[in-house]
Amino acid sequence: MKIFEALRHDHDKQRGLIKLINETSGDCNTRQVFFEQLKKELSQHAIAEERAFYAPLMEEDSTIKMSRHGIAEHHQIDKFIEKLDQTEMSSPAWIATFKKLADTVSHHLDEEEKQFFDKASDTLSEKQKKELAVQYQEEMGA
Repeated sequence: MKIFEALRHDHDKQRGLIKLINETSGDCNTRQVFFEQLKKELSQHAIAEERAFYAPLMEEDSTIKMSRHGIAEHHQIDKFIEKLDQTEMSSPAWIATFKKLADTVSHHLDEEEKQFFDKASDTLSEKQKKELAVQYQEEMGA
């Protein structure tokens, strides 16, 4: 497995959790469980991705800007999660903020998969792609 497949696998999990949360309402137990799962997934993914994917790409001129941009988006996602944690889950404000989080995550994942992966694929050797997948999965605890 290469790094791109490992990342896509987790991206799909994140998309699935967002979809499930969007299908819930109010301060129900299901929404709470899915949101806790999403927070954990996003946090672990960001740390592992920054260490196993962005860090090596920060060393290359052709991918440093995209790596920095991806890390900045992780910080935006963290801020939305903080705001959601401080907001009553059944309130309209929670829904509005969750929509912003979902849009930001969706944008981030799409941008990585449609633009950044191609650029990174040109930059990394086949050996690196496989080694980074192993490192990423270890960081994720897989």
